[in-house]
Amino acid sequence: MVEKNRLINFPISFFSIMLGLLGFTIANQKAVEILHLPYKISSIMIWLSVGIFSLLLIVLITKLIKYTSVVIEDYNHPIKMNFFPTIGISLIMFSIVFIEINFALARNLWIIGTIIQTIFTFSLISKWMHQDVFKITHFNPSWFIPAVGNILIPVSGISFYSKEISWFYFSVGFILWIVLLTIFFYRAFSHSKIAEKMLPTLFLLMAPQAVGFIAYVKLTGVVDPFAKILYYFTLFTAMLLLTQFRYFSKIKYYLSWWAYSFPISAFSIATMLMLHKTNLSFFKYVAYFGFGILNVLIVILIFQTIKYMIKKEICIEE
Repeated sequence: MVEKNRLINFPISFFSIMLGLLGFTIANQKAVEILHLPYKISSIMIWLSVGIFSLLLIVLITKLIKYTSVVIEDYNHPIKMNFFPTIGISLIMFSIVFIEINFALARNLWIIGTIIQTIFTFSLISKWMHQDVFKITHFNPSWFIPAVGNILIPVSGISFYSKEISWFYFSVGFILWIVLLTIFFYRAFSHSKIAEKMLPTLFLLMAPQAVGFIAYVKLTGVVDPFAKILYYFTLFTAMLLLTQFRYFSKIKYYLSWWAYSFPISAFSIATMLMLHKTNLSFFKYVAYFGFGILNVLIVILIFQTIKYMIKKEICIEE
């Protein structure tokens, strides 16, 4: 009965772990390439990520087969529904990881991930437009996830097919981000504060512009004024979040802690790219700082997640 309940309560947000692990893997690849760091653990992280993703996918499919109505209920939930695109986003991130290792595999992963991301984008926007149960207090930065997925597509997609396809997805994701950011500030300034469990998702405020900077530079090949706006807004957001550390340090462990990892990975990679394009020493120091924090964070997240899984405090009824 216990195991049955744990399967029923398996959260789709578990896939957010993949964004953190793969983000760290990509950041490590770039750190070796741009910062010339002597150690390389990306190969270990790749296969660890493949194993964990496969396991999560098997568990989700099992839950879908045995408890279809529960999965459908999750997909209609105003917060949980935003984590379903993390499946497609994970595949797109795998394509970035594998692009220099196995081009054909990377392309196939990108195709599958992009199809999944497209389906969820249209489906979720339709839900937003035709629902009558969502409230403004349901809104939190996890709603940025579908937008980030679209912005991420050009990062590897530009290597596979026409640049216009990548511009299409970049445009969709960018406009969605602007709209959702406006809603977020209205919700933050005018309504009750975000629940403690979802506070780590505030770091997702950093993700769209960080990924947007990376994707835009990939598309144009230059760091022009628009690219600088995206990067410096990312830097400002990172500084703002660091000043709020006293609030985040008091939050007990939830799976939502993994929301720290992907944005910091994106910020770290964006800074390395900025260093590569400008060769200014300032960005080297920022890149080392961001990547250092990311390394410590990943160790903490892995340790805490294993600890709470052993204590069976994950996959429990909320």
